[in-house]
Amino acid sequence: MKALLVAAHGSRRTASNDEVIKLCERIQKEKGDEEFGVVMAGFLELAQPSIPEGIEECIRLGADQVVVLPYFLSAGRHVSEDIPAEVEKARTAHPHVSIQLAPYLGSAPGVSRLLVDLAEGVEKNGHSTE
Repeated sequence: MKALLVAAHGSRRTASNDEVIKLCERIQKEKGDEEFGVVMAGFLELAQPSIPEGIEECIRLGADQVVVLPYFLSAGRHVSEDIPAEVEKARTAHPHVSIQLAPYLGSAPGVSRLLVDLAEGVEKNGHSTE
C-alpha cells in the first residue's frame, strides 16, 4: 500500500495545524482510493504527529511505500536539510519500506497558475482582505 505524508511546519495555533489535517482528509477522500491507502499530516515542530511519528504510523497501517511531501512554499532550511534528514533516518530504520521525498509544494509547476487564479478571484468575487 502507498501512503502520503504531508510534511508541514507545525504551529502553536491549533487551527493552523487542523487546516493541514483537513487538507489531508480532503486528499484522502478525493484521491485515496486511486493513489494512496493512507493520507496523513506530519509536523516538523510544534504539533503532533511529528514527521517520524507520521512515517511510523503509515508503516503500522500497512504502507510499504511512503511519499513524504513537504508542504512548504520555498526551499529554506527545513526543506533542504531538516525534512531530508528525517526521511533518511526513517529509511535507515525501515530498509524494507520505500520512503520517497517528493518535491516541495512551492516548486510545483501549477503553483504560479494557482496564485494567478486566486488573485483573479478577488476581482471576480469581490473578496478582499481589507
